[in-house]
Amino acid sequence: MTVLDNWATGLDYRPDLPTRELPVKWVIVIDRDLPRGLQANAAACLAAAVGNAVPAILGADGADASGRAHSGLPWTGCTVLAAPAAVLRRVGEEAAAVPDLVVTDMATIAQRTTVYGDYLGELARTGSEDLTYLAVSLLGPRADVERLTGRLPLLR
Repeated sequence: MTVLDNWATGLDYRPDLPTRELPVKWVIVIDRDLPRGLQANAAACLAAAVGNAVPAILGADGADASGRAHSGLPWTGCTVLAAPAAVLRRVGEEAAAVPDLVVTDMATIAQRTTVYGDYLGELARTGSEDLTYLAVSLLGPRADVERLTGRLPLLR
């Protein structure tokens, strides 16, 4: 994962704009051939990782008309896209070379292991070229994200 502290801390909180008008964009690209449950798991895990890496994307908490509290959600929105495994890999590799993007990924070993320490150990023993990805997340300048993912369809 690439985390850009200067970029993230300078993120201009704009809850007043539609997400399509924001200068920043966040997408998660998921392997279209995974079973739905694994797709949902990959999206949730990447969302948690991105929220931790760039807490500025989380909006303020709110309350409904009954006074019940609701946690803040990403004010940037998040588009979930689908791609074949080969395209997903290419997007992740190309995104990693773009300095202004926060890139987070989830390899198959993450869903194969049930102990986090085992995941870290297997990850440390596996070269990047041997990893197979379930999903990749890109957060950054809209133009960069759209250049890499603009032709991909929504996950349906």
